[in-house]
Amino acid sequence: MLSLRLLERVRDVPREAWDALAVPAASPFAEWTWLDCLEEAGCVGGDVGWLPRHFALYRGSDLIAVAPAYVKGNSEGEFVFDWSWADVADRMGIAYYPKLVFAIPFTPATGDRAIVAPGEDRDEVIRALSEAARAFSDKAGLSSAHVLFPREAEAASWERAGMLSRLGVQYHWENAGYGSMDEFLARFNAKKRHQLRREIAQPAKSGITIETLPLGALDEPAARAMYAFYCATVDKFHWGRRYLTARFFSIVASRFADRLAWVVAKKDSRLVAGAFNVRKDERLYGRYWGSSPEVADEPFLHFNVCYYHGVTECIREGLAVFEPGAGGEHKKARGFLPTVTHSAHWVADPRLRRLLAAHLEREREAVLTHVAEERAAAGMKTPPHDA
Repeated sequence: MLSLRLLERVRDVPREAWDALAVPAASPFAEWTWLDCLEEAGCVGGDVGWLPRHFALYRGSDLIAVAPAYVKGNSEGEFVFDWSWADVADRMGIAYYPKLVFAIPFTPATGDRAIVAPGEDRDEVIRALSEAARAFSDKAGLSSAHVLFPREAEAASWERAGMLSRLGVQYHWENAGYGSMDEFLARFNAKKRHQLRREIAQPAKSGITIETLPLGALDEPAARAMYAFYCATVDKFHWGRRYLTARFFSIVASRFADRLAWVVAKKDSRLVAGAFNVRKDERLYGRYWGSSPEVADEPFLHFNVCYYHGVTECIREGLAVFEPGAGGEHKKARGFLPTVTHSAHWVADPRLRRLLAAHLEREREAVLTHVAEERAAAGMKTPPHDA
């Protein structure tokens, strides 16, 4: 017999019980410690539009699945954009907010959203979670439930459970078994290869070194510097939001250090730029980047800190995939390939649901065509091992 508990914080479940499910397979962002740091630091909660309502599914007294979930009063920090859906709903006289999302706040990284115990039937579990999400939404007056950035197989399970499937695009780097950075660059034509080498060489010419901070260097000064870089970037844009607090950077550096792969640029021994990278198993994830004013105009520094250093690290350590975050056509020119991302959506109002179903079918075909064409026209030579 399955039963559901709604959790107002991850601490309502012991870390060991949550991570017994999350650590083996899920992304690092679905682990108890990451989610707890967000909650303790005040990055999520009712005041900021992310009210935790995590789903915990039990078989008897055994925890068999968890799903990080939030009641949202807006669509900020999600990266699966549905502002236009809210607009259409408003014109139809439908209140789109609040809504429910199964997601990792502010994190457009693919991973398990239903974190299921080994041996359990994932389709059965996801079907139970989907039914629970609908019941909760109906009781709480929520318009809809959304699953953001699940893996492809999980997205298919949510679709079988009655949700609408949506596709998106990100640019990821994929390791084709490269033995060196030179071997990776050899995949480009001569003109592009020359340009990339020029970009990679630029920081050293400016007296800037780039490195991944070792475990012992993830200290309070590093956390303060990374927070300052983060603020410098989000504050530049009118749509920028400081979703993360200084407290978050401090506690995650202490409690989540074994997953962090923070990249820093140094000039005269001072930290002048950084990227908030996270690593787990064979994947590297890029999140936040920023720089100090003195290097604001430094050419190609962003590309080196956020992309080239990570690619070099992946090649050296045999990592399979580098997900540098959402958006960015500029990633394509640097060897990152368009990759399909997934989300799943249930909408209570049948009129809005029918409209979205037709829209998503057209969007799906456009995304698949775009990704296929972009990969075919990536401008890369055939890898040597395929010759």
